[in-house]
Amino acid sequence: MSTATPLKIAVAGLGTVGGGTVQLLHDHAALLAERAGRPLALVAAAALEKPAGLPLDGVAFHRDARTMAGEADYDVLVELIGGADGIALDIVRTALERGKSVVTANKAMIAHHGVALATLAEVKGGAIGFEASVGGGIPIIKSLREGLAGNRVGKVMGILNGTCNYILTTMRSQGRDFADVLAEAQTLGYAEADPTFDIDGIDTAHKLAILAALAFSMPVDIGAVQAEGIRHVSALDIQYADELGYRIKLLGVASLSEAGVETRVYPAMVPLSFPLAHVDGVFNAIVTEGDFVGRTVLEGRGAGARPTASAVVSDLMDLARGRSLPTFGVKVAALAPRPQAPAGAHRSAFYIRLMVRDEPGVFADIAAALRDEQVSMEQVIQRGRAPSETVPVVMTVHETDEAAMLRAVERLTRLSSVAEPPRLIRIEAL
Repeated sequence: MSTATPLKIAVAGLGTVGGGTVQLLHDHAALLAERAGRPLALVAAAALEKPAGLPLDGVAFHRDARTMAGEADYDVLVELIGGADGIALDIVRTALERGKSVVTANKAMIAHHGVALATLAEVKGGAIGFEASVGGGIPIIKSLREGLAGNRVGKVMGILNGTCNYILTTMRSQGRDFADVLAEAQTLGYAEADPTFDIDGIDTAHKLAILAALAFSMPVDIGAVQAEGIRHVSALDIQYADELGYRIKLLGVASLSEAGVETRVYPAMVPLSFPLAHVDGVFNAIVTEGDFVGRTVLEGRGAGARPTASAVVSDLMDLARGRSLPTFGVKVAALAPRPQAPAGAHRSAFYIRLMVRDEPGVFADIAAALRDEQVSMEQVIQRGRAPSETVPVVMTVHETDEAAMLRAVERLTRLSSVAEPPRLIRIEAL
């Protein structure tokens, strides 16, 4: 056993991730001490109630996390309560003001307050670790801050929300509709009772804002992320995607070009030839593109007690070894704001599904609406006839400006033969 001074740890929040972290620190205590050169000692923990079954013997237990953060004797506060504001933000600020370091899994807090917290850490001499905030057990923060430090990163993208990926995977494999699979995901615990945060892309947006800051050495800007969720994706769209050689995935995409930075969250058709197409269930995967290293792909479990606890403890190990980096890879003063690329300038190929009344002249009207906006059709799928009903017409179009595509969709919506709003999904060029 090492006789070196222990790293004294206080954990706030003993839910799924907090419990997993406590268990990992206990189960791997000897291994961690050997690898870090000093023990990692859990000295304090806070939660509303002391959970049964966790190895908390000899650990000072607090029912008030604010009191623990302000008064306990620790080196690093592990914040696992969650939420952008409130008690989580309060205790992190308190710890940093005391000159302590912080490890957190709180992507919302980092996305909204990361720069201010990083500034406070620099002034007071602490460090902030947040590996667990993006991708669960996937070491993407360390990859961007350290492994790719010699590269200019031009793009980072990925499947960043396991709930959405589970829903889309199940819809495809079982041919079921969104609402049905969402209800099942809630029953199984994969989705919250209020799933808005996940299915409307907000969770992915928080994570993407963090990745963009790290990749492009810019301040975190959650307000610049354009987010679109998966509510409108239907089993029919997924069926056609399969036929066309794609999988539909909710992607977070951050890219840097001469036009500026784009940070967008949207469901996209991903070619079967690309690794992200085959990441299923609750798994996450993240792709980076660097000028020297080229493309890298990291895949793993994006949530859960054990994978996320693994990421929390990786940050604790760095602190135990005396290793710390600026929060976003460079000092706050070196984070350079970057212009946002014009929204309508984004270029993509697109999938469009129309539900139309089967009547003469329909295709001529559709073609004219696209032609008038300089949008070129690539392929069309229509099968059968149903004069008394609506039928699907599916098209893919060549790469075009998004602004032009949206104008064409507006024209299509106004056609008397189109019975419901067109469904538009981007085709990701990879």
